[in-house]
Amino acid sequence: MRLGFIGLGIMGRPMALNLLQAGHSLAIYARRPEAMEPLTQAGALGCSTPAEVARQADICFTMLTDTSDVEAVVLGAADSDDQSILAGIQRGGMVIDMSTIAASVTRRIAARLEEAGVMMLDAPVSGGEQGAIDGTLSIMVGGPEAAVERARPLFEVLGQRIVHVGAAGAGQVCKACNQVVVAQTIAGVAEALLFAQAAGVDPGKVREALLGGFANSRILEVHGKRMLDEDFNPGFKASLHQKDLRILLEGAYELGLAMPGTAQAQQWLNALVGQGEGDLDSAAIYRVLKQLSRS
Repeated sequence: MRLGFIGLGIMGRPMALNLLQAGHSLAIYARRPEAMEPLTQAGALGCSTPAEVARQADICFTMLTDTSDVEAVVLGAADSDDQSILAGIQRGGMVIDMSTIAASVTRRIAARLEEAGVMMLDAPVSGGEQGAIDGTLSIMVGGPEAAVERARPLFEVLGQRIVHVGAAGAGQVCKACNQVVVAQTIAGVAEALLFAQAAGVDPGKVREALLGGFANSRILEVHGKRMLDEDFNPGFKASLHQKDLRILLEGAYELGLAMPGTAQAQQWLNALVGQGEGDLDSAAIYRVLKQLSRS
């Protein structure tokens, strides 16, 4: 199948490589040409604009940083020459956005593409860099059923759990829910391990015991180990988690929802990013809480 992939960062690059290694032809674009080199060396076609990618592909994937990036790449920026996906894609094509962005903008992009005869799926993911490398991501999909079934063989290359959540934007809503649970659980694990240490008990042994009980979670397993080792090389950058919670809290404001736990977790991420450590894994919330403690 002829595929395109735009956005080759921590997550996008291994995802694109998995699609290429699955036997698909792949056209790619990234703002930094050097980001394309590992893929072009593996056989991908490097392109100079998103429109050029779209002309080479029946299905275009995007994996970008923020809402405005996706909107500009897919629909084009009003103040520049139109080199967007929409400018190059043919009727009957498909755009699959795997970024984490605002659901309201996703719906607007999907409606504009539909007018042009192009289907869209929003399919954000969870699982971090290792999940992207291993092809074991959880994929939360919003959009038409027919489009989901067309894309399913490609999703199966990228992930293990693929859930069609609902109509356009539903995938983004689901990802926002994911980020709520992850952020608050990271903070909870950090507090638990810091308490154990301050109380004179080996936090590694506490983690080991908790892994066998009702408090067990993937966060305790993976991020708890990061905290104990003070190893915060990013599987998912704190600055991106901060962005995700900002989008969610803006949505909560529009819906009139009280989300105090999420707002508190956002403050830990704000502090981390404000200290110039936004490129660390969001598990480094532990470091912020430790700085606020006596021990």
